[in-house]
Amino acid sequence: MDRRAGVCDVSDILIRPASDADGDAIAALIAAAFAEYEGCVFDRAAEFPELDAIASHFAGRGGTIWVAEDGSGVIGSMALAPTRDDDAPPGGLEIFKVYVAHAARRRGIARTLFATALNAAQAAGAPEIRLWTDTRFADAHRFYERCGFSRQGPARECHDLSATWEYSYRLPLAAAGPREG
Repeated sequence: MDRRAGVCDVSDILIRPASDADGDAIAALIAAAFAEYEGCVFDRAAEFPELDAIASHFAGRGGTIWVAEDGSGVIGSMALAPTRDDDAPPGGLEIFKVYVAHAARRRGIARTLFATALNAAQAAGAPEIRLWTDTRFADAHRFYERCGFSRQGPARECHDLSATWEYSYRLPLAAAGPREG
């Protein structure tokens, strides 16, 4: 990235739908991200069993997970699926599994993954996109806000191994039906 010009070069990055075989690489991204924060515990078996068949998991929920990869392998992930929040509007979607390898950050990878998810949400005619994010992940909060999300309501407690509290973020989308095509 040429920081002076504000240009991100992601031409050497491939964004593609994940396969079930990508679960280990996504697990490594999550474990590395959690290791950056005191008290964040990554226990795959206890809290992330979906990683054993990650693409099938999101397909079963009516969604998709994408990965970003370069010559070194998978360096980012993001999923989009129908939200299960009780107060969500019909057709609302939610973003999950947003992780970028530390060495690959600030190159526009998360932005490119988000653009992929946003295009899918708009094509589906979704009224909004939601997400939940750990209250400790301040860099992620700034990223979501730069993407147009706003924090909504109080934090919720997750009752997990990391004693996580999460903020809710929402991004309203233009009211339009599914695109033909």
